[in-house]
Amino acid sequence: MLYGFSPMTAGSLKVFGLDVATDWRAIRSRIGVCHQENNLDPDLNVRDNLSLFARYHGIPRAVARRRIDEILKFIGMDHRADSSVSELSGGMMRRLVLARALMNEPELVILDEPTTGLDPQSRHLVWERLAELKARGITILLTTHYMDEAAQLCDRLIIIDHGKILAEGIPAELVRKYAGHHIVETGPVSDELRQFVASRNLKHEDLGQRIIIYCDEDDGLYHEISSRFCTGNCILRIATLEDVFLKLTGRALRE
Repeated sequence: MLYGFSPMTAGSLKVFGLDVATDWRAIRSRIGVCHQENNLDPDLNVRDNLSLFARYHGIPRAVARRRIDEILKFIGMDHRADSSVSELSGGMMRRLVLARALMNEPELVILDEPTTGLDPQSRHLVWERLAELKARGITILLTTHYMDEAAQLCDRLIIIDHGKILAEGIPAELVRKYAGHHIVETGPVSDELRQFVASRNLKHEDLGQRIIIYCDEDDGLYHEISSRFCTGNCILRIATLEDVFLKLTGRALRE
């Protein structure tokens, strides 16, 4: 809806103070969009993909050439400028889609799951580049299912499930609010452990073969549980944003 791909279902929507319904051309000229799919032109090489996109925005050729050189260096692909898109790895394609979104020097960049399917090295490189864009003052709107990515990049986070906002805030504060500081995770679970958890009125999730206990502080609870009730694996770990996401949205598989 922000960049005009889907029509608004209700209400009003403004970007840069401009109405999406009437000023969409002016809005699009000031934003960059990195789609989830690698929708690059396979008949063109890396440089020509960016050059064609620059023409859509009416960028003069001399300016476009300079920007292409700068952006390819920024994403670490200046050595592949003349390569065919079909020769690129998945990680390079994602970086090229990001580069294309930056051609018009946007004030807002919208990223739809930008690192899905990438290897760890490529994912961290994308994270580093996005952090640099943030440091330049560019606003980034990111959708992701990777909670470590959200924790790494987001200053403000919204968790949405079935179109409803479940939580909103700074990632670290959401972790403290919904999951505490530490997690005790153990399994298999005995009846004695379940009785202990109930008697202490501990915040927890009983998953059948595992039980997850949310702790505000590491006050010796782990040592007590591990010494008295653990017959298998018993771990103490720092609470994460993924714990928050699963606690709020449930653990059932999604389509």
